[in-house]
Amino acid sequence: MKDFKRLVGEQIRNIRKAKGYTQESLADKSGLSFTYISDIERGTRNISLDSLEKIIQALDIRPAELFDFPDDSANNYGDFNDKRLLIESLKSLLMERRVEEIQFIHKVAREFVNTVDQTNNEHRPYIGKK
Repeated sequence: MKDFKRLVGEQIRNIRKAKGYTQESLADKSGLSFTYISDIERGTRNISLDSLEKIIQALDIRPAELFDFPDDSANNYGDFNDKRLLIESLKSLLMERRVEEIQFIHKVAREFVNTVDQTNNEHRPYIGKK
């Protein structure tokens, strides 16, 4: 397993990028210095709980999201990360929308997924009794 400081730093970087923040903007939002954010993301600096709290608040995430590490042994770290970044990005897009808009987007997404599932099922060979 990777060094814990490095894992936390990578999570902060991934979430920051998914939300469209630069290191400078995260530094501004958190009240921490740009170099401190950079060091944390590279895993070269220990982070205090006070600083961690500021970063979590600036990223507008639950603390658990920061410690939801992918399983390094699964050899799919990149795939997990890409999926997580996309989901975080969608979440960020939706956070500022009205409830009615989110309900509409959810309905459209559900219908799209159902259509994709149905299409995939139609293209699978039938395996059954003759």
